[in-house]
Amino acid sequence: MSCYGELYLKVQMEIEELKSKKLIVQECLSGSRAYGLDNPDSDTDIKGVFVLEKNMLFGLGQCRQVSNPSNDIVYYELGRYIELLLANNPNIIELAATSQEHTFIRHEMMNKVKVSDFISKKASETFGGYAMSQLKRARGLNKKIVNPIEGPRKEILDFCYVSYKQGSLPVRQYLEENGWSQENCGLINIAHMKDLFGLFHSFDQNVYKGICRSEDASDVNLSSVSKDAQLVALMFFNRGAYSQHCKEYKEYQIWIESRNQNRYESTLNHGKKYDAKNLMHTFRLLEMGIEIAETGFVQVSRPNRKFLLSIKNGEYEYDELLVMAERKLAVLKKAFVSSKLPVEPDYDKANKLLVELRAEFYK
Repeated sequence: MSCYGELYLKVQMEIEELKSKKLIVQECLSGSRAYGLDNPDSDTDIKGVFVLEKNMLFGLGQCRQVSNPSNDIVYYELGRYIELLLANNPNIIELAATSQEHTFIRHEMMNKVKVSDFISKKASETFGGYAMSQLKRARGLNKKIVNPIEGPRKEILDFCYVSYKQGSLPVRQYLEENGWSQENCGLINIAHMKDLFGLFHSFDQNVYKGICRSEDASDVNLSSVSKDAQLVALMFFNRGAYSQHCKEYKEYQIWIESRNQNRYESTLNHGKKYDAKNLMHTFRLLEMGIEIAETGFVQVSRPNRKFLLSIKNGEYEYDELLVMAERKLAVLKKAFVSSKLPVEPDYDKANKLLVELRAEFYK
């Protein structure tokens, strides 16, 4: 970083450019096929490592990652790769530990990158944290499936209520019972009473501005009211609930537009109304984390394929899986407390390795 601002220029590179210039030094199968958890419909994910050309590395242009539009093929620049290994990033740890069977390209120099030189107790937070993020995503999807937001977005009037006897009435019902329209109503603020308004009505359409301007209005509408106008009711606008509804409605529409339809239909087919794939990866990450703490070894291809696929196939109840995941997380944390792994990886050793790898590649 320069004291004059950002020194380096981000450079866009394409996968074909990496291949044509022979900059890729490692390329491996990734995702469900590498874990041994694939089925005939599974995507083929690829991850790899490339090295910047000398003129780009020594100049102002920098490119740290290259991917295809769907992000199922991703290559990391060698420096970024080492950084992520030091951070014990699960995706990168798995890439470094990928078996020869699932490796398409591996430059001889990459044999110097030993996963054991990078694994540390930081994996407790990364593998456990990634697992919990998957669990959080599964919970979010569960909420969307169980409580779909159907139909058009609700309006302000759906969150307004008037005082009535010893309780309240929805303002729509109140207006209907009186034969009034919201356009003929006027509102004024009630001092010191947040979101509480005085409600007035006139059959003359030119007197008041209405409760709200339109169906998609973001707030109620205030009117000028004469001193001798008669107050007909007190109206409360539940602003917080309206704001939350708008937020959830927008998120729901974005989710519908961007969701993986095949994955969503699979979720509906098993009938349990949770994202089984996210929960499968929750358990995969937790179990890998426990293995790392206890053995210091990273096993990408999962030995308990049957159990993990049973989660993916919806053979467990949602609440049952949540309890199981919390228990495994506790086991993971306990395992790292007693683990013989170093607290941090050796940064100096990693730096020397990176310099050595670049020198060998450019030679």
